[in-house]
Amino acid sequence: MAGAAPRLARMGALLARQAAPAMSTTFGGQPLRFMAQQAEQQVPFEVTGKPSGKVRMFQAILFGSLGAGFAYGYSLFTAAPPESGPMAGIPALATGKRSVPGDYDAVRKDISSILDVDGYDDGSYGPVLVRLAWHTSGTYDKKDGSGGSNGATMRFGPECDWAANAGLATARKLLEPIKAAHPWISYGDLWTLAGAVAIEDMGGPTIPWRAGRVDAPDGSKIVPDGRLPDATQGAKHLRDVFHRMGFDDKDIVALSGAHTLGRCHTDRSGFSGPWTNAPTTFSNLYFQELVNNKWVPKKWDGPLQYEDKASKQLMMLPSDLALLSDRTFKKYVYQYAKDEEAFFKDFAVAFSKLLELGVPNLPPA
Repeated sequence: MAGAAPRLARMGALLARQAAPAMSTTFGGQPLRFMAQQAEQQVPFEVTGKPSGKVRMFQAILFGSLGAGFAYGYSLFTAAPPESGPMAGIPALATGKRSVPGDYDAVRKDISSILDVDGYDDGSYGPVLVRLAWHTSGTYDKKDGSGGSNGATMRFGPECDWAANAGLATARKLLEPIKAAHPWISYGDLWTLAGAVAIEDMGGPTIPWRAGRVDAPDGSKIVPDGRLPDATQGAKHLRDVFHRMGFDDKDIVALSGAHTLGRCHTDRSGFSGPWTNAPTTFSNLYFQELVNNKWVPKKWDGPLQYEDKASKQLMMLPSDLALLSDRTFKKYVYQYAKDEEAFFKDFAVAFSKLLELGVPNLPPA
């Protein structure tokens, strides 16, 4: 016992120290972190006929620390796992069997299988997966090469908690069973591939996609907040954001066409409503609505947004209407409203480029 007790004490101390940040429990009136420190300090003791006060203190701390460690271990099995990331646990497999490394067709099939669902928005997870791919990629800065989809740093705080990323935990959690079924694929590759597959499955163009993203082990490479577009801003802001990534004015308008999908939510962006009457179909309808409707400020308690004067069922953001107020942007808006094929072609090129920003060592196209 004399030789084993110090080792037990250190074990109990270690477990208690691990438990301290994760649990608010106290043991015997003492916080767990305090107990862990005391246990580490009280390891030396003597085995004599009658326990000294120091020994009695050590014994109390020993069993208290082991108890705290047990409580922490128990909590690992009973606490709810995080929604996404390496500690999310293993959810049910998407296909019932694991694929071989490099079988991206199998991953594509699993992504396609989860897109349509009753009860979520307009019946499809496709738009939120496109947004996940967009936001994990759109942090890139061409000046220093920071940001982008390589690393999948949205798995960590504070990036996962940015206001611009509100609601994307839904998309990350949705893809966890697919990650479990194909553990060889990185989160960066999975998230961007999901966006590409969603666009294709909703009727959009084929998005050229290449694997090669490597997940970061932690959040040390997270870039400063504020790099993603702000929907309340105008043409200058759009150029600042997109030119930073290396896009030109045509790319800005083409990528804005992704607003043909999905809708805004007051609990995420603060805005509300869809851009089109077909929010789960990828088309040039966004541009048609933009040029053919009369847009007026919506009278409500939320932030400034616009609604179509006729039906009041559709909405546009200030950044959307900025595409009409700028001469260069407007030219492409009208082109895409008339020619869906041209829009699809330019969007596929721009979106593929977006997904690859900041990703080194990609295989040949």
